[in-house]
Amino acid sequence: MMMSRVLLFYCFTPLADPEAIRLWQRELCERLGLRGRILVSEHGINATVGGELKACKQYVKNLKSYGPFKDIDMKWSEGTGLDESGMSKDFPRLVVKARPEIVAFGAPGELEVDRDGVVGGGIHVRPDEVEDLIRKHPDLVFFDGRNSIEAEIGRFEGAIVPPTETTHDFIKLLDAGMYDHLKSTPILTYCTGGIRCEVLSALMRNRGFEHVYQLSGGIVRYGEEFGNEGRWTGSLTVFDNRETMTFGPDADMIGVCFGCGAPAGSLHNCDDPSCVSRLVTCPECAAKPVWCGKHAPVTA
Repeated sequence: MMMSRVLLFYCFTPLADPEAIRLWQRELCERLGLRGRILVSEHGINATVGGELKACKQYVKNLKSYGPFKDIDMKWSEGTGLDESGMSKDFPRLVVKARPEIVAFGAPGELEVDRDGVVGGGIHVRPDEVEDLIRKHPDLVFFDGRNSIEAEIGRFEGAIVPPTETTHDFIKLLDAGMYDHLKSTPILTYCTGGIRCEVLSALMRNRGFEHVYQLSGGIVRYGEEFGNEGRWTGSLTVFDNRETMTFGPDADMIGVCFGCGAPAGSLHNCDDPSCVSRLVTCPECAAKPVWCGKHAPVTA
């Protein structure tokens, strides 16, 4: 039986010709039978792709043969398998696009990138350095760099979770002064794999936040290091058909099902095709039509 894997990675580096990188990535994934989503811009690349294990290994080898991508931190996780055609079940198709931003904060002109990555971002902190940072700064606050719905099923203990529906909302909240009281407080930003914090930490520092750190490798690397024994609790939202993942058996279930109020550790998209809402949903309620309440269900 062929094994499948999911790859999550990003790299901030200047790219003179994003369209050429886009074409190369599409051809490479099609040739290897990989699916997923890849975004390319003048600032770098952001991707999650999946497929058969051997094909994933060949993809990584080819990707890192390109000089600017040679040091990419590749995050591997188990996929849910391959379909009858040998393609990943975790992704419905392959999408490769060139965009102004590889993570959409709505501030492409504010972001500065050089060969070392984002200029002026927060100080990187490895998962094994977090406790030392807390001992050094007992007033350290964890700051969630994801959309707030993701935090409903998993987050760091005591974290600040901004009321965001999209990453664009962070700039609105910061510019409105919502977190100005933290400008002299040590802040550790975190997100799924680290990419959103690369940008968020730079945006915060640009706005006068003095002591900004970012969790290197994101929640994924922290979970790999500590499993269910660290400060992370609950499930992690991922951007493929798995929807969520945990870092070991018996993970805490901190979400509350929108439908019945039962403990839940998963998100489900609203079944209205015109709606983009995601809802905390238990398995029983997920087996029925899921409606967010913003739209009335269509009846015959």
